[in-house]
Amino acid sequence: MPKKYIVVIKTIGRKWFIILIAIILIVAIYNPIAAIWMSGITLVLFLLSYIPNLFFKRKLNKFMKKYYKIEDELIARKFNKSLQKIQDIMFELSQKQEKKDWLIIFLNKQYVYYHGKSILKFEEVYNKGYTEKEILDNLKDFKVTTRAEIKVIKDSLVKLNRLKEREISVKEHKDKQRFA
Repeated sequence: MPKKYIVVIKTIGRKWFIILIAIILIVAIYNPIAAIWMSGITLVLFLLSYIPNLFFKRKLNKFMKKYYKIEDELIARKFNKSLQKIQDIMFELSQKQEKKDWLIIFLNKQYVYYHGKSILKFEEVYNKGYTEKEILDNLKDFKVTTRAEIKVIKDSLVKLNRLKEREISVKEHKDKQRFA
């Protein structure tokens, strides 16, 4: 059974905004200028509470750019944050990646980040008419390991309108290899 003071502190923590408004209203009855100051200070503190989150997103972005491929679980371990928080941030980033050079995909219940160089190499070999297996072989240096990743990367790039039509179709490429 938790101690009563812990329960009281948790209740205050959950209802802090309502308690603060009540205090400001009570102060406003007796001294309106003090209530205005309290509201201003509260607003400034509330806005300042978003700053650490902005710094963390920038730090996370800088960290991910060091790797060709990195998964959300590894990021969570490196930053000592919960997996859910990292996944939420990566989801937000994945919603805003249309004009970015990197790519974040969701595969097998986890988010995976791919560096811009890996995506450029993928686009290059895709446009040459390579099959999934050949693309996979060319991207081994960039830590791409499965055909499922290739499919999801291709689908994501097509959905984001970042993948052009192939210069040479797969059939033409196979014919060139066979008759060359």
